[in-house]
Amino acid sequence: MEIIKLRSFLKTDEYLEVINKSVKIIKRGGTVVCPTDTVYGILANADDQYAVRRIFKIKKRPFSRPLPLLIKDIEMAKQLAWIDARIEKILKAVWPGAVTVVLNKKKRVPDIITAGRPTVALRISKHFFIEDLFKFLTFPLIGTSANISGEGSICNADDIIKNFNKEYYCPDLVLDNGLLKSSSSTILDLTTPSPKISRVGPVNKEELLKILEI
Repeated sequence: MEIIKLRSFLKTDEYLEVINKSVKIIKRGGTVVCPTDTVYGILANADDQYAVRRIFKIKKRPFSRPLPLLIKDIEMAKQLAWIDARIEKILKAVWPGAVTVVLNKKKRVPDIITAGRPTVALRISKHFFIEDLFKFLTFPLIGTSANISGEGSICNADDIIKNFNKEYYCPDLVLDNGLLKSSSSTILDLTTPSPKISRVGPVNKEELLKILEI
């Protein structure tokens, strides 16, 4: 497990090298822990089933629990889920940002990611690092919290390093950006006629209802 202090490279020429390194790791089926606009996440190529299985092993996550995806834009979302004009309008109101949206999935999404369910959880992150990664990637990313399954989400890179240092399965790269001042994303379920808030995160229920004008 390699550790890079991302904050040391911000606004420097070496920052692009960190991006390129992360892209290479992900493209070859590896895993990268990095900051997001919510908590630290473990990223992997969602189109690579070997990489997806590694995420389950690293997190000690049962295969009965689905994994959320980070995506580049709404066009990528349309490749993965059924999106009509009404849903697209809602997505444009809440993305990019700290809202994960549950949608009815298309066959392109493997059952291993959704635990055999007919739905998939998608999000467009507002974090600069995720945005920069997607300048070099054409596929969705597994974007699950960087913690052992069943434990709380982690906002401090030191805790992540401490947790995974002692494990047999661990991420290939950890990008340390210090302490993140956020929490797990809000979850909005759009698989029913009326939007349903399944989890309240940085975007609380009142804010979300106002955005959606429900």
